[in-house]
Amino acid sequence: MPNFLIVGAAKSGTTSLYQYLKQHPQIYMSPVKEPRFFSFENETLDFAGPGDEREIRSTITSLDRYRQLFEAVTTETSIGEASPPYLYIPGTPARIAHHVPEAKIVAILRQPADRAYSNFMDKRWTGDEPHDEFSRAIDDEPRRIAENWSFSWHYVQRGYYYRQLRPFFDTFPRRQIRVFLFDELESDAASVLREILRFLEVDETFVPYVGVQYRISGEPKSQQVHDALRGESLIKSTVRSLLPESTRATLKARLFARNTIPQRISPEDRYRLTEGYRHDIEQLQDLLDRDLSAWLEAPSDPGEGRNYDRNSR
Repeated sequence: MPNFLIVGAAKSGTTSLYQYLKQHPQIYMSPVKEPRFFSFENETLDFAGPGDEREIRSTITSLDRYRQLFEAVTTETSIGEASPPYLYIPGTPARIAHHVPEAKIVAILRQPADRAYSNFMDKRWTGDEPHDEFSRAIDDEPRRIAENWSFSWHYVQRGYYYRQLRPFFDTFPRRQIRVFLFDELESDAASVLREILRFLEVDETFVPYVGVQYRISGEPKSQQVHDALRGESLIKSTVRSLLPESTRATLKARLFARNTIPQRISPEDRYRLTEGYRHDIEQLQDLLDRDLSAWLEAPSDPGEGRNYDRNSR
């Protein structure tokens, strides 16, 4: 079983963090990046949104299957996995506490309006999002939730971090929890990783390669290239047989990045969402004892604002 978990938030750098930590010789990361076991143990999933069958197939609900993810552990001392739904799905902290009560919890948070937009662009990137406009998608969110579209469609709701983190702090001692910000990872990944390695009690002098961003979302420059990278082919099968998984992941991330045009959230949408998150952000500041005032910066007149979103990870 793991002794640390990256619990989210989605579209806040968790894939990059997973890939960076995998490089450390004392760390074993689950070969399935996002098993989601502690959110859906023993459940029968019936999500009904476009593409949700992929979420259902990739979710591990059996304890025996989950344990199998860690059978290859040898001398590694820090054993982990990264499942962003853990932050969002109710009941997850209690399940974690039941199975691995001493587990260390790592969360990384992004300005919630920017996170929501990145989530939307990721669904556009996979070809599942039916709306071209972000504002229409967020207006449609209550209907989607009522119709049991999966957690991955909850663009706005997944940004209320205080209400999601509070149960973790109520369940685990603070010494077992570390919370980082996406901006910190983006501006100084090396420092964030050193702090995480220190928290995990492994060699913090190890320097992973952080020169690539994983899971960038945006509009593809070439849809044909995008489809080829996402699909199966003889070339991809050959590369898979010749290169180790870590090299393939880095190569794939670079190719996707070169074919992706990052998109920006409109000032109007950022203002609208940020105002809705304001009280939750203020509560989060108190919970974490951190200044999050930069998250609340939004144009008083959205028409005079700038675009905010950067590359999505």
